[in-house]
Amino acid sequence: MKRVFDMVVAGVALVALSPLLVMLAALIRWRMGSPVFFRQTRPGRHGALFELIKFRTMRDSRDADGMPQPDGERITGLGQWMRSTSLDELPELFNVLKGEMSLVGPRPLLIEYLPLYSPEQARRHEVRPGITGWAQVNGRNAISWEEKFALDVWYVDHRSFALDIRILWLTLAKVFEREGISAAGEATMPKFTGAGSKRS
Repeated sequence: MKRVFDMVVAGVALVALSPLLVMLAALIRWRMGSPVFFRQTRPGRHGALFELIKFRTMRDSRDADGMPQPDGERITGLGQWMRSTSLDELPELFNVLKGEMSLVGPRPLLIEYLPLYSPEQARRHEVRPGITGWAQVNGRNAISWEEKFALDVWYVDHRSFALDIRILWLTLAKVFEREGISAAGEATMPKFTGAGSKRS
């Protein structure tokens, strides 16, 4: 039932939001140039790798040594607005249609984090990653890694259709409230470095 629901909602949303998607793509192309999309390989269910697609929110700005500048310095005004409204996540609906993601589930994080998880934290990969999740409606990026992973695992153990509907409803409310978008001084959150990391 969850997979059918995901496909129906993602398909309808992509059709209904197609004018908005085209407008955002045009704005990104105008303000930041190409590429319009940010693509990155992420681990999904059971660690299977897939290509995550989002709208690009940062410019390719590098320091004198050719290294990328901090995210906080590369994110654009348009990108910050898209992140605050979660509009940058809309292309992930294509990942949902392909079966790589779900509407609701733990967020897909970086591959480099895989060896850093405790066995309990790694359980977040027992389900498909989501566009939104239990952690996102309970603090988003304003909570610690440990809190976020605990919420992810709680979702894995208590997932249900009713809970997914609740999370989707709460997500809409959070988007309008624009809460927990980023940690202090960060474009989103500092990287996870293993046990004891403070923020996600």
